[in-house]
Amino acid sequence: MKKQSLLLLLFISIFYFQSISQTKKSPKLVIGIVVDQMCYDYLYRYYDKFSSEGFKKIMNNGTNCRNTQYNYIPTFTGPGHASIYTGTTPSNHGIVANEWYDRKTKHEKNCVGDSLYTSVGSTSKNGACSPKNLKAITITDQLKLTYPDAKVISLSIKNRGAILPGGHKSDGSYWYDPTTGDFITSNYYQKELPIWLQNFNAKKQVLSYMQQTWNTLLPIENYTESGTDKSPYEELIFENTSATFPYSFTQLDEPKKRKAFTATPFANTHLLNASLEAIQGEKLGKDNTPDFLCISFSSTDILGHAYGPQSIEIEDMYLRLDLEIARLLQHLEKEIGKNEFTLFLTADHAVVPVPQLLVDQKLPGGYFFLEKPLKELRDSCTQKFGFNCILDVSNNNIYLDKQKLKSKDINITLVQNYIKDQLKSWSNIKNTYTADELENSEQADYWKNLIKNGYMKEESGDVIFMLDAGYLPYQKDTEKNRQGTSHGSGYSYDTHVPLLWYGKNIPTQEVFRKVEITDITATLTHILQLAKPSLTTGEPIIEIFNK
Repeated sequence: MKKQSLLLLLFISIFYFQSISQTKKSPKLVIGIVVDQMCYDYLYRYYDKFSSEGFKKIMNNGTNCRNTQYNYIPTFTGPGHASIYTGTTPSNHGIVANEWYDRKTKHEKNCVGDSLYTSVGSTSKNGACSPKNLKAITITDQLKLTYPDAKVISLSIKNRGAILPGGHKSDGSYWYDPTTGDFITSNYYQKELPIWLQNFNAKKQVLSYMQQTWNTLLPIENYTESGTDKSPYEELIFENTSATFPYSFTQLDEPKKRKAFTATPFANTHLLNASLEAIQGEKLGKDNTPDFLCISFSSTDILGHAYGPQSIEIEDMYLRLDLEIARLLQHLEKEIGKNEFTLFLTADHAVVPVPQLLVDQKLPGGYFFLEKPLKELRDSCTQKFGFNCILDVSNNNIYLDKQKLKSKDINITLVQNYIKDQLKSWSNIKNTYTADELENSEQADYWKNLIKNGYMKEESGDVIFMLDAGYLPYQKDTEKNRQGTSHGSGYSYDTHVPLLWYGKNIPTQEVFRKVEITDITATLTHILQLAKPSLTTGEPIIEIFNK
């Protein structure tokens, strides 16, 4: 009897410790999903119409961080992807916008543009890119540093949506080329496309998609979560006579079809198909070394700018994206194994409702047209200092001609403060900060901290201003500028995004405390059992590990 008890105890102990060991192992594959311009409330507005196997499955069987916020300004695609994957803010990783004014060249610099490299998979210039402007190590870089045999693959419709998540050591970062309809890369990464991607491109599916008509997935009268289909707030981006369903693309020539494709739900399907080919072609998750797959859905943003978050078009795109997420989960559970992968899903920013809609509904918001006040400011500076000392204004950053000011022995701080005082007379300006204040002042309010977190001395301007909530900046007042919407602010409509976790060792729970976007990489550090990337400032989401 004693012998049987000892054997039973030994069996239980072995089973227990094997179970603990298995639990502590890293997943074989991590999948990072970024949905461009996804508002937090979409998960709940459209919930009843989602399938049971897509967003709902992740929400109901994983960890839902319901108060996830961006902790800097500006909230754009480039900074968003860089912050998610480095675990720090633009003040450290250097991606301060999608494009910013380059003081050396006196032209706009694209966050992933790099003329030293050329396209692979195309003769166009759309592959002249690299991650050189990213000044921090990503979690994907850290994985490659620790495990050289690990594979990192990143795909997106947008180049920045593929390049920044994949980091500096990516085994393959691929994005869509609208001139060919193919996925391409840069010779920063490799000399030729892998065979699986060459075969995928050879199918030439894009024009086939564009022979289809885009109609609503459900009867249009069921889209009660959105506004009316015929809306004055929506742009005509497909050269249709009205921005209403159904959408036919037969009126477009082939180059226009390849470009318009990116704003349709077909592009999400195409991207996922390429991602599934990558899993198979690269044999991701097939050995004991963890791999990382980054997928960034861009079409939600491209369409969202034109139609806004109250549109039926956006609702329909998300109902269809839900089916793509379901298809991905089904593939992962079949090919990788239900307990062998970990997935997170978030957004690079959200979006403000169409400001004209806010105006018409007597809600705070509207437009700030820069042309006239900027001319007055330039004239005022000329009168005060003897020349126009403003080189450029972009992303609410005012760049001064420092070299000329220095040559004329004019104190730059004096000029910054003068411009700040002038901006006080502008309507709908919430706050203004000078570079000196951001660099030298320790005392900071909530808004100043957001600006500081998005500020870098060389890349940012000398004076930065914030508009009131609900306002968008445009150069001129045109009818088109009163349709569609954008993002970039530090207000909750731009900063509050979904964050879902699902898969191996992820508990089922809702987390309501504030989580910052930089906490994603800090959490992945422990999921993958890696050293913290060098500039990561986020903190791990401890609830995921408290089981």
